[in-house]
Amino acid sequence: MITTGEIRVGSAFMFENAPLMVQRMLGQKSGRAGMVTRLRVRNIVTGQTQDLGLDAGEKFEEVELDEHTMKLSYIDGETYVFMDQESYEQFEMTKEALGDNAGYLSPDDDVDLVITFYNGAPVGVKLPVNVKRKIVYCEPGVKGNTSGKATKPAKLDTGIEVQVPLFIDEGEDIMIDTRTGDFVERAKD
Repeated sequence: MITTGEIRVGSAFMFENAPLMVQRMLGQKSGRAGMVTRLRVRNIVTGQTQDLGLDAGEKFEEVELDEHTMKLSYIDGETYVFMDQESYEQFEMTKEALGDNAGYLSPDDDVDLVITFYNGAPVGVKLPVNVKRKIVYCEPGVKGNTSGKATKPAKLDTGIEVQVPLFIDEGEDIMIDTRTGDFVERAKD
């Protein structure tokens, strides 16, 4: 059994007789009824994505998943192809099945990824906590036009948009937290 407090990105559990995998933690909210954890989950069987709110202390049956270490070989349109480095077997996953994780993946990265399998089919990917991405476009920041912590949108080489501090410029490499999508720091070479 797994409780709400133990659920993380990549966790799989049964909810209303459906196997679900957590794609993103959307936050926690406290109220009269107690703490509610909000998640974006994907049904492993049907592929449907939904947002879900779980009360603190709820217990769920864990879904057994197989895990294999692989590398992203290439991207063919909306299909991501992963290769097992030992057997050289290839597995495909759609961009929709990867969910928000697709925006952090690039075949140029030489990163080992943990691919999760359910009944022999790939259903998810566990990313490293931080990934290095290049900014391909962002507006220049103007010094002195704000007080406090100000951010601006920046488009990354994978096509997603993140918020970065004003001092970050186009062409820089930055580190992104894959759990939240937040800027961490400038990448060190």
